[in-house]
Amino acid sequence: MAEILNANPTIRNASDLPTRRRRTSSPSTQKQSLGLFASSIPSSTYYDPFEPASTSSESESEDDVVEPIDEQEIYDLISTISDPEHPLSLGSLAVVNLPDIHLKPLSRDLQTVLVEITPTITHCSLATVIGLGVRVRLEQALPPRFRVDVRIKEGTHSTGDQVNKQLGDKERVAAALENEQLMTVLRKMLETCQ
Repeated sequence: MAEILNANPTIRNASDLPTRRRRTSSPSTQKQSLGLFASSIPSSTYYDPFEPASTSSESESEDDVVEPIDEQEIYDLISTISDPEHPLSLGSLAVVNLPDIHLKPLSRDLQTVLVEITPTITHCSLATVIGLGVRVRLEQALPPRFRVDVRIKEGTHSTGDQVNKQLGDKERVAAALENEQLMTVLRKMLETCQ
């Protein structure tokens, strides 16, 4: 990892990336607009013990409700993963793209999330690590009703078939996650996730 193979990747501006997250102004900008009274107004909301508690008249409990998850939400989960070579996110480098995320129903209760990643160069030596990072992020963030499948987009990597074989092999993935050096790299990549 000492030598950067693609020193000049194409970089997208963060404001141009598709997201459903709200773009908020920074706290310093908000406080400046309040002027003299900025420090006297608390930054968080407080629990009001006198406010009546909301009661649910529905017969279903909150555990029974299944929240729908779409491609945009998957993209929001993985686009902020940091690239292991560059100080940029996978979304900024166009390694993950919204059109390359697919949800496929397996049964009434199960869905497969297919993410096709596009390495910045065709001979990227860290494509497997990036794919593993995407897989780990999704497996940690998504409910158990989702099966995660991460692949190299066809025609974007010189050894794409070999990388896909590694990413699809559960035993290899489990063995990789036991490697402490690799886990250190993955933790570093996932630090930037929101």
